[in-house]
Amino acid sequence: MTARPLQSVTPVVESEFGLDGGAMFGIVPKPLWHRKAPSDEANRIRMTARCLLLCSGEKIILVDTGLGSKWTDKESGIYAIQRPGGDLEVALARQGLRSEDVTDVVMTHLHFDHAGGLTRSGPDGPVPSFPNANVHVQRENWAWAHHPTLRDAGSYRRENFAPLVRHVPDRLHLLDGPGSVLDGLLEVEPMAGHTPGMQIVRFVAPDGRTFVFLADLIPTRAHVPLAWVMGYDLDPARSVREKREVLERAIDENWILVLQHEPELPFVRVERAGVDRYRIGAAAATADAPELH
Repeated sequence: MTARPLQSVTPVVESEFGLDGGAMFGIVPKPLWHRKAPSDEANRIRMTARCLLLCSGEKIILVDTGLGSKWTDKESGIYAIQRPGGDLEVALARQGLRSEDVTDVVMTHLHFDHAGGLTRSGPDGPVPSFPNANVHVQRENWAWAHHPTLRDAGSYRRENFAPLVRHVPDRLHLLDGPGSVLDGLLEVEPMAGHTPGMQIVRFVAPDGRTFVFLADLIPTRAHVPLAWVMGYDLDPARSVREKREVLERAIDENWILVLQHEPELPFVRVERAGVDRYRIGAAAATADAPELH
């Protein structure tokens, strides 16, 4: 099924931050990954928390919400969090919108660097940042986020999503597998190698080009090689299979891939470079980004 074209697509860098390069590249030796993603003195690589603002008719849609603002100074230092362009509220204001205008939030998954902006600090604890928005997330990820393993519990912070049940329970929409959402504007497809219930999001820009928001399936351009998967992935072998499937489809169907954590070249096309080998295409989409707005 092909999604209906949107009226506007605006990429938003909610924040810049850093995570440990070893964790981001798993078994890949540092001399290899460091050439593609140099680390700082704390071994952190530079990353972005990129969200999407999508508009069509009366629908004002956010895909993911970034890290949010509920961080202590110590935590902000650990993750090197910076907001040179302001937070999501500032980004919305640039488009003449308020947080209350957002009608829908589609979550790829509920890790803290994707779901942190779902809630904000209130006088009696966290409250929804987008009080009038329906929140769409895979049921499997919602359940996992409430009962993660010891290995990945640090990636899920309940303050980011549990308040939705208390404040806006009727606006929580749990999805069951792949399909169309929002009257066919978006197509979602679970990719569970990173974490159960993560989903990628496919949409059609106003000019008819198909984009796929990859979440943590391929977080940066350095992660295009199949074996370069994150140490955070709970099922890395599955991640490799899912990457191969998506990259093959991207080539065959001429998709533009949106790399959520890539700081410099977030919109890319890929091409085959041999058996089970892929690379960013020669005409990689530096020119595509301005056309999205």
